[in-house]
Amino acid sequence: MNIDDIRQAADRIKSYIKRTPLEHSHTLSQHLGTNVFVKLELFQKTGSFKPRGAFNKLLSLSAEERKRGVVAISGGNHAQAVAYASSVLDVDAVVLMPRSTPQNYVEATMNYGAVVDLQPTIAEAFGKIKHYESAGRIFIHPFDDPFVMAGQGTVGLEIIEDLPGVTDIIVSIGGGGFGGGVSTAVKALKPGVRIWGVETIGADAMSQAMKVGHPVELPAITSIAKTLGAPSVSSKTLAIAQENLEAVLVVSDHEAVQALKFILERLKVLTEPAASCTLTAASLLKDQFNQDNNIVLVFCGGNLSVDDLCRYAGL
Repeated sequence: MNIDDIRQAADRIKSYIKRTPLEHSHTLSQHLGTNVFVKLELFQKTGSFKPRGAFNKLLSLSAEERKRGVVAISGGNHAQAVAYASSVLDVDAVVLMPRSTPQNYVEATMNYGAVVDLQPTIAEAFGKIKHYESAGRIFIHPFDDPFVMAGQGTVGLEIIEDLPGVTDIIVSIGGGGFGGGVSTAVKALKPGVRIWGVETIGADAMSQAMKVGHPVELPAITSIAKTLGAPSVSSKTLAIAQENLEAVLVVSDHEAVQALKFILERLKVLTEPAASCTLTAASLLKDQFNQDNNIVLVFCGGNLSVDDLCRYAGL
């Protein structure tokens, strides 16, 4: 995957996805003592950036491949994206999900027309993929796929187009496909931009992989940020992170929820913990910034149920 792949993805998916706003935040700029912008990707259809990659992958398939149907695996946002894109393109879709998936994600995925196959754990869900592939379905990996990564990378193109003077971008890391796509686009166009990744404790597969130099499998996903809950990163996404990211910060669920509350109260935007953690990371990086920096926080998703929001109030 390279900048040409990402530009081709942008052309391929432009009629299917929304170009989300990039807005300056006076509140966050005051809070951090620098110039802060938010990329509101949670306003994308289905509530996250994921349709970009899903559409790019589906549109890359031949007519014969689409007739065979697709299978995906996800704890939330990728599931909805594949289900939605498949419904738009008239492709039959099955989505494997762990039983720990919040009910609002499961219901939304089913409402978009996909068949949901619940499995005890995310690891067991991955283990059942070959069953569906043997029946002819095309697997749409949530992050370790060049078409999926190129689609996600279109967020990076939009940031550079809307804010040519960007100096720093903070992105959430799950399996690393989003960060890989965004960083590849940005580094190709503006190599000097610093890109920072962030994970939560209990969903920190990338930071653990970077420490030892190879992918490691988490025994369980214990963070409330379920959409960051890849059991492991891939060799490809790890290599991109090692090359393009300044660092991957790891924050607590409590810190992500406190940031979520602050964003909701002051910016009037409801993020999920997988997105609000970017503000926590920015606070930890405060000494890296000055009044000349232009920081972009990517609010990657907002699929938080009211029940979970109330439950998190005590964290």
